[in-house]
Amino acid sequence: MGNLTELFGSMVFNDRKMQERLPLTTYKALKRTIKNGEPLDISVANAVANAMKDWAVEMGCTHYTHWFQPMTGDTAEKHDIFIYPADDGRVIMEFSGKELIKGEPDASSFPSGGIRATFEARGYTTWDPTSPAFIRDKTLYIPTAFCSYTGEVLDKKTPLLRSMERLSSAATKLLNLLGKTEVTRVTSTVGPEQEYFLIDKKMYDKRPDLIFTGRTLFGAPAPKGQELADHYFGSIKSRVAAFMDDLDEELWKLGVMAKTKHNEVAPSQHELAPIFATSNIATDHNELTMEVMKKTAEKHGLVCLLHEKPFAGVNGSGKHNNWSISTNTGENLLDPGKKPEDNLQFQLFLAAIVKAVHEYQDLLRLTVASAGNDHRLGANEAPPAIISMYLGDDLGKLVEAIINGTEYSSAGKTDMLTGVDVLPDFKKDTSDRNRTSPFAFTGNKFEFRALGSSLNIACPNYMLNTMVADELAQFYDELNSADELTSAAKALIKRVLTEHKNIIFNGDNYSKEWVEEAAKRGLCNFRSMPEAMAHYVDKKNIDLFVRNGIVTEAEIRARYEIELEHYSKQIRIEALTMIDMAEKNITPAVISYISKLSDSAVAKKQLSAAYSVYAETTLIEELSSKLEGFVKKTDALKNAVSSASEHAGNSLELAMYYRETVFSLMEELRASGDAMESRTAASYWPYPSYGEILFGV
Repeated sequence: MGNLTELFGSMVFNDRKMQERLPLTTYKALKRTIKNGEPLDISVANAVANAMKDWAVEMGCTHYTHWFQPMTGDTAEKHDIFIYPADDGRVIMEFSGKELIKGEPDASSFPSGGIRATFEARGYTTWDPTSPAFIRDKTLYIPTAFCSYTGEVLDKKTPLLRSMERLSSAATKLLNLLGKTEVTRVTSTVGPEQEYFLIDKKMYDKRPDLIFTGRTLFGAPAPKGQELADHYFGSIKSRVAAFMDDLDEELWKLGVMAKTKHNEVAPSQHELAPIFATSNIATDHNELTMEVMKKTAEKHGLVCLLHEKPFAGVNGSGKHNNWSISTNTGENLLDPGKKPEDNLQFQLFLAAIVKAVHEYQDLLRLTVASAGNDHRLGANEAPPAIISMYLGDDLGKLVEAIINGTEYSSAGKTDMLTGVDVLPDFKKDTSDRNRTSPFAFTGNKFEFRALGSSLNIACPNYMLNTMVADELAQFYDELNSADELTSAAKALIKRVLTEHKNIIFNGDNYSKEWVEEAAKRGLCNFRSMPEAMAHYVDKKNIDLFVRNGIVTEAEIRARYEIELEHYSKQIRIEALTMIDMAEKNITPAVISYISKLSDSAVAKKQLSAAYSVYAETTLIEELSSKLEGFVKKTDALKNAVSSASEHAGNSLELAMYYRETVFSLMEELRASGDAMESRTAASYWPYPSYGEILFGV
């Protein structure tokens, strides 16, 4: 591996390399753009482009690409070569500021939600100077935003960058009003923990459901699952450890601060956690992490599964989005300090977040909604579909004291006495963690736990940034006109927490009692993606994004169409894959096994009438009955998929049809198929079993 300090960021055009390779005036101008959001001059871009090209060529690069995040849910890239023809027939290596700033991919084939017609092909990528360029596979990767020829936003990064600017502006104004005049910029930061499965590629190649959909559509449970809790934090297998070592090295080269790695709860499930970064860089790094995970797995004969629920009956995979906000002076605005009861600034920001989460709980729910995540939200492996906030015992008491006007007394950090002389005693935290809460305060940040493992984190973070910025702007307007700032701020905090306390819940989010209590509190409980997505275009949500300059109403409606269309297509692909597996392999396999049982019974009787054929006839009758039901359910699913075209004119209606009709039939077909797998000889069943897949690495 070599020296880690030299390895880290070696493939990144980072600050150190910019200092080395750029003229001082150019470097300072670029830093002002990155830190303060100042416009970038073309002369600066030319100098940066030339320095980038020289460095990339020295590192063996021949091409560059504008790397962007369209509405497909994946990243996209078009590679161009550095060379240009010279007059003498040779070539020269060239890269201009114009090429750095602007790229031109064909926009017609990317999802636009009806904003652009198919024949309107032109689109632009534009350099994001706040996210450093990097090298992969002899190509210089330049992080960019993506828009149409007429300026509509067609990506996930642009709204995130706008939301960061809006949050900075609103928070800075409020802090300046509170006397923090040295604060000129506020930044949102994120540390996304990433869960994933690793399985053997030989097993993967035999499962068309994994290949086409990322999850198993059939599969009877193995005799052992996760019930012994022996995989969680367990000893890492040698093959997995080798993968993790290579993954760490590749990520460190790319400047991704991969810090923690361990086995997760389900067999073959693991987790990687990075150190936090600014929201846009954290988003780029998380997209990179997922890509590098997949490529690194291939080198080890493995496949990395990022689907939220690749295997039924064991935990699925999520992504914990640790969100916080900090000033350019180094202050974490979500740090309560030693005396939170006297920390008016912290109380204001906490009140703004409580109000935002309560008023826009539907947005937070829909931003994590997907076909894959529908399988895990609400199960005892992930937070429920009901959005609520956990503040912990200590902070919860502070909120109660503010609301009731009573004295607050912190328990403070107490000694944890181990009771063993050789073990050191230590201070325990002021409150426990709550893994069942979708949005939990964890000391100096909020952990948004409801994200699915494959999700691009830009969406939940730009929504979170925007809703909090909007509340902070409202706070500023109210306090700016107040006669006496401190008393007005205290009154505002008390009023807001009183009005929005229903979103705060410190108990067990998995309990049935909470579902009932949440309904009494008026909290949303959207159980599926279409049900949640229907509220994206509610007037209050459109007004929020338009008012804050994040996206236009047309762009919101386009994203609404894109997400619903993607959901319907995903369920359709899953249904067609199930039908294909059922008709081409499972049904013939069970027929063959029944035939074998029949032949066995006949052979026994031919040998001696005294031989019992009870085992064969019992299995034949059972499997024949199950197979008949299986074939009927397959036909019902086929008919349902064919009938989907009747709802094609309305994207929400179509998505609801796929959820309520097609998906329900898929569940029935799966149950029937899994029951047959449990009674069919392994040598006849056409696909690797759960036991082989989950315990095969």
